[in-house]
Amino acid sequence: MKNVFRILALIRPRIIALVLFTMTAAACTVGRQAPPWPLLVHALLGTAAIIAGALALNQRFELRGDARMARTAGRPLPSGRLTRGQVTRFGIAASVAGLAYLALTTANVALVALVAASWVIYLCTYTPLKSRTAWQTPIGAVAGAMPTLLGAATAETGFGTMALAMFGIVYFWQFPHAMAIAWLYRHQFAAAEVKLATVVDPSGRLAGRLAFWGAVALLPVSLIPVATGLADGRYGLIAVLLGAGYLALATGFLRRADDVTARRLLRGSLVYLPALLAALLWSAGILPA
Repeated sequence: MKNVFRILALIRPRIIALVLFTMTAAACTVGRQAPPWPLLVHALLGTAAIIAGALALNQRFELRGDARMARTAGRPLPSGRLTRGQVTRFGIAASVAGLAYLALTTANVALVALVAASWVIYLCTYTPLKSRTAWQTPIGAVAGAMPTLLGAATAETGFGTMALAMFGIVYFWQFPHAMAIAWLYRHQFAAAEVKLATVVDPSGRLAGRLAFWGAVALLPVSLIPVATGLADGRYGLIAVLLGAGYLALATGFLRRADDVTARRLLRGSLVYLPALLAALLWSAGILPA
């Protein structure tokens, strides 16, 4: 039983929950109707297993850095509550089981291929780049935005305007979010030799610019569904209000990078994405008015 709780801590349930919510929102809004619920549930379960495996293997690869940071030193692997072998076996088993489950229960080649590609981008590209270049963020944001395409693949609609708009929303949303975290934990990231913008430029100017321009790009991208007739004015009003608020927080961080503005930006990011996705679901009639 102790190992069960340790595994739960290892796989970071809140991240999995956000990914699955994003994937569900995409699956339910990219087409004229939501996919059958049994199919969606199978897709979510298989994807959750693969994400859990990827997160476990990521922590295995980053053990040395995690042990140097107070924010991660208490995780099951660096704290010694799980061994490297246990984490490796779990990560591989969960990844393989998830892919097999998706293939058997959905028979959706595009979905399986995209999930596998996300796994590769996250573990084989983004993770190694963390210790090499500050440009890891734009690449990692690709992996972070992939759940929108997974949702579109689940709905079997192809990658039309709505799917690409949602990909852009999640992609650009990550820049202010990531830079806020990068600033708040900059000293720990530096100790772990992670090449984030706040490490290569301790003044915060680079992080501020990345956060600001991410929020600038996000606002028009979030309005593409309205401009193309795929979402109604209710969503448009919410998107403008949320986007303007997010941009104001990013602007504050650009003007004065400190813990106060970074924490405000981080909190705003945690409100923005779920609220915007909920507005899309509301516009599509999935959530009640």
